[in-house]
Amino acid sequence: MNRRSDVVVIGGGIAGVSAAAEISETASVVLLEREPTLAYHTTGRSAALYFGSYGHPDTLPLTRRSMEWFEDPPNVDHPVLSPRGALTVVFSGDLPDLEGGVPITPKEAADRVPSLRAELLVGAVWEPDAADMDVAGIHQAYVRRLRSNGGTIVTSREVTSLTPDAPWQVSTPEGTWQADHVVNAAGAWGDEIARLAGLRPIGLVPKRRTAFMVTAPPDSERWPLVTDAGHNFYFKPDGIQLLCSPADETPSEPCDARPEDVDIAIAIERINDATSLQITSIRSSWAGLRTFAPDGSMVIGSDPDNETFHWLAGQGGTGIQTAPAAAKLLATTLTDASSTAAAPFDPARFR
Repeated sequence: MNRRSDVVVIGGGIAGVSAAAEISETASVVLLEREPTLAYHTTGRSAALYFGSYGHPDTLPLTRRSMEWFEDPPNVDHPVLSPRGALTVVFSGDLPDLEGGVPITPKEAADRVPSLRAELLVGAVWEPDAADMDVAGIHQAYVRRLRSNGGTIVTSREVTSLTPDAPWQVSTPEGTWQADHVVNAAGAWGDEIARLAGLRPIGLVPKRRTAFMVTAPPDSERWPLVTDAGHNFYFKPDGIQLLCSPADETPSEPCDARPEDVDIAIAIERINDATSLQITSIRSSWAGLRTFAPDGSMVIGSDPDNETFHWLAGQGGTGIQTAPAAAKLLATTLTDASSTAAAPFDPARFR
């Protein structure tokens, strides 16, 4: 195995594989993943929805620019987006002004999702462009591109030390890799990787998000995603089931997240109050970590204390829907240190 490359990418979720694939167009790349399989943590536990109005204002342009890739993905022989739509329901106050959203009446909302209690609603916002994402298909498209460009993927390789020599020495219990550049796409573990490299952390905060499945009512397959304007719950069809969540954001240490019974109970209560679904039991449950920078925006670019260490972190639940554009930005900053394309996401803002 060749242990010398131009770039080592740390992390095998959507951020790592998309960045590695983009960089592999012009450089040799090795991707190291601590788990036995790629996309084990956040990427593999996503709600799998392209939601154009969701995320920090700075990230919305990345979501829009990524649509071109999603509409015609390379190395994929089937669509990766399927029409779904999203309905933001409002129980009090004014309707939010959502990009691409259309205000509708309570009755129109209930026409789309008959289980909603229309009498409780002030109104709703309909977003027709929201779509289900084939997360596995998107992730694998980047894996195939990386490998077709000669890139190497190595799993079960936890990075234990990073020495910023020329080149970098990236050590694992199974050996050391050398590279001129390191890309930190380690998700919830991003600050830990920075510390290993002797660099100051960003202040990333992983937050637990709980999800569970319940039996779906008849004729609900084409319901849109339903979320409330206060971000207290959401649900959407997933085959013969409904995927539900309390939309929780509970700060956590980096870990293999697990759902809490209390969070599931809270979600069931909230959804039952807003609908006639009468959920009494669940079929399965899980949790994942969505990682946020202190200001809620993403972190993309070279570390101000070492220009050969590059961040791709803090996606805050938008990692998949922004991946094509974010990966291109990261690759640009790596090859052109003078580029200002990623200025809104510059790690230097935390220094």
